[in-house]
Amino acid sequence: MARIAPLSGFPEWLPQGRVVEQHVLDVLRHTFELHGFAGIETRAVEPLDQLLRKGETSKEVYVLSRLQDADPAGQRDRGEKQLGLHFDLTVPFARYVLENAGKLAFPFKRYQIQKVWRGERPQEGRFREFTQADIDVVGSGDLPYHYEVEVPLVMAEAFGALREIGLPPVRILVNNRKVAEGFYRGIGLSDVEGVLRQIDKLDKIGHEQVATLLVDQCGASEDQAKACLALAGISGSDTSVIAEVRALAESYGALTELLTTGLAELEALMVAAGRRAPGVVVADLKIARGLDYYTGSVYETVLVGHEQLGSVCSGGRYDTLASDGKNTYPGVGLSVGVSRLVSRLLSGGLVTATRGVPTAVLVAVATEETRPVSDAVAEALRGRGIPCEVAPAPAKFGKQIKYADRRGIPFVWFPGEPGHGPADAPATSGTALVGSVKDIRSGEQLDADATTWEPPAEDLHPRVVPGSGTGQ
Repeated sequence: MARIAPLSGFPEWLPQGRVVEQHVLDVLRHTFELHGFAGIETRAVEPLDQLLRKGETSKEVYVLSRLQDADPAGQRDRGEKQLGLHFDLTVPFARYVLENAGKLAFPFKRYQIQKVWRGERPQEGRFREFTQADIDVVGSGDLPYHYEVEVPLVMAEAFGALREIGLPPVRILVNNRKVAEGFYRGIGLSDVEGVLRQIDKLDKIGHEQVATLLVDQCGASEDQAKACLALAGISGSDTSVIAEVRALAESYGALTELLTTGLAELEALMVAAGRRAPGVVVADLKIARGLDYYTGSVYETVLVGHEQLGSVCSGGRYDTLASDGKNTYPGVGLSVGVSRLVSRLLSGGLVTATRGVPTAVLVAVATEETRPVSDAVAEALRGRGIPCEVAPAPAKFGKQIKYADRRGIPFVWFPGEPGHGPADAPATSGTALVGSVKDIRSGEQLDADATTWEPPAEDLHPRVVPGSGTGQ
């Protein structure tokens, strides 16, 4: 048989890794629901022309075709729309809002956790198939600014809850596009979107190359490029950032009305963050989010000590992404790259699971003739919410214990008479629910009754705990 080669960019976790991923998803879901976000799921495909509205290149979209239905030239049926797998959850959500606007109550708060597909070059933290978890608040006609404050603070709370399992601290970097646009226009630059795209490359290519691009591609003078980079260099975790930006703008005669509005909004966010999530939210004026539909706050989130991984959670305010020509639905949202986050947690040994299987108890089998007795014990334990399974074969009890140990199952149940060893007095139909249970980690063995015994709470289900690589 030919050796199976793994497909790059399509992560598949082992059972313990899946336990970690599931815990992360559960924490996110729980936090989102605490704040009133309703869960939805959208289809996996969208018309290609809709997917490309967001400004992504066609190279990133996986296009669908039916090989058996193609004509000899490989063309699809006339009139049939070309479909692609969604590469994020924002575009399908915008379509979902437009299709269901008459049935939704606005502001509409939603969370969505699904797989997405993107034709990127696989590397650490970047996959071709991955899970995202999004939250958005969408209004009809208008959306109050306070939601731009609420959304990052909800994420800060979710990441805070994950700190208990060993997640490193996070920094949510925030900016406001009104500040950037107001400043750029104030110093005489008209290609605002172009400037934002170049500033968004700062961490990848550095100041000198960005300055060159601003001059060559955006029509900036050397002095204007210097001013843009000076703005991008401002950051801080308190409202002193506001005064610093204002002073810079005044020095260039660029204190526009739009910039002033953006500074007031950014200040409101920093004040709220200082009260509810001190030290987590940092104003960083180089955060640009190169996509052109953002109109207000923009956010990126990094793991402290793992900044080279890039942003694990990003988003912002958008005013025109969802519109039917008559009505506009502005929104603000954030997206967590769950697969990127989990990959770093696992590869860095930052977290681990206590076991990879749900089973807390393995019920031993003495002989095939007494398997119904073991089945009865398992049924009684499951009826009380204790995950268990029956041994696959009536091997020697030492082998059954080793089987449990290999799978990470902490307890082995031996049906039998109380007060006797497991092999001395095999259970009969009259003693089916009594026996002894062994903690195979400590070696302690006690008499037990399947109608009353239960494992310690910490052993009932797999738990996610800090790993040896946390360094904290």
